[in-house]
Amino acid sequence: MSDALKPCAAGAVSTAAAGNKPCKPHARTRRVMVGTVPVGGGAPVAVQSMLNAPADDVEANLAQIEALAEAGCEIVRMAIPRRNCLDAFEAVCAASPLPVVADIHFDARIAIEAARRGAAKLRINPGNIGGLEATREVIAAARAAGIPIRIGVNAGSLDDALAARDDLTLPEKLAASAVEYVRFFEDECDFRDIVVSAKAHDVQTTIDTYRLLASALPQVPLHIGVTEAGTAFQGIIKSACGLGVLLEEGIGDTMRISLTDDPVVEVRACWTLLGSLDLRRRVPELISCPTCGRCQVNLIGLAREVEERLATVSKPVKVAVMGCVVNGPGEAADADIGVACGAGSGVVFSHGKIVRKVQEAEIVSALMEELENL
Repeated sequence: MSDALKPCAAGAVSTAAAGNKPCKPHARTRRVMVGTVPVGGGAPVAVQSMLNAPADDVEANLAQIEALAEAGCEIVRMAIPRRNCLDAFEAVCAASPLPVVADIHFDARIAIEAARRGAAKLRINPGNIGGLEATREVIAAARAAGIPIRIGVNAGSLDDALAARDDLTLPEKLAASAVEYVRFFEDECDFRDIVVSAKAHDVQTTIDTYRLLASALPQVPLHIGVTEAGTAFQGIIKSACGLGVLLEEGIGDTMRISLTDDPVVEVRACWTLLGSLDLRRRVPELISCPTCGRCQVNLIGLAREVEERLATVSKPVKVAVMGCVVNGPGEAADADIGVACGAGSGVVFSHGKIVRKVQEAEIVSALMEELENL
């Protein structure tokens, strides 16, 4: 194992095996402020997404930010691929209701300018930003602006010598790379306003890498995610598997579920995962049975319609759509509102108590009416 993976602080857990579950580091990480959003130091896990509108289109990016904010996004990241996009970035930062993170690769000059133009945080990969001297200049710009930096590493930009080591696994290489950069930031540049990420596109590498980081860097807030996870169906499953394990272990101060989809879907997925783990609640939880031969209504259609209607609701409530009296209201007695369906009808209930009986065509509207009254 690389010496870089030895714990950076007294009391850190040994990383002799990536599969070892470390002690929960979340509460002991340093607090970093991204605009007005606290990250680390026991703050709630912050939900992030990334804009995918053209980087030079101010109106399109602001419209996307408004939609993300409404969905519960707390930090938004914007790529700045070219210097001629900086004017648009500055305009977006000035009008955005959310703190905007500047995502820069390959050109330290863009990162330096973004810090001066309103970025709430910089996201760079020191491995492709132009070397350590260029990184020093970026750090100086962030210090002058009073903003943090996310150190983001990935397998494609590992140091050649580190990448060539056959005695290290990929998680060990990723973690070692991140640790080396943290030591450069902290020890050589005296800059500690940092967040670290080391993403991979497969679940096990993600879990192993972040376990190593949590043990080696117990003081540093971690941004977690499975990168390039895929389209919504596959990507949400992969992200839930990887991030669910990490969050349950107390690893992760801010998160993104990266999807080839509308960024709003990413935010909804994050909140659903956090709610499933009882970490944070903002969106409704839909409980619905898988149906069987007892079901006498189109429950699949009903459940999908309810799910669509709930997409715009920000109450952290449990809503049950059950196919028969066997599963509801008894088995869904803890639901804030629900329906148990019969032959062409349904009984609406709240916390196990019957509220009203309605015809099948009225079930969805009745549920939403009762939900508004809660």
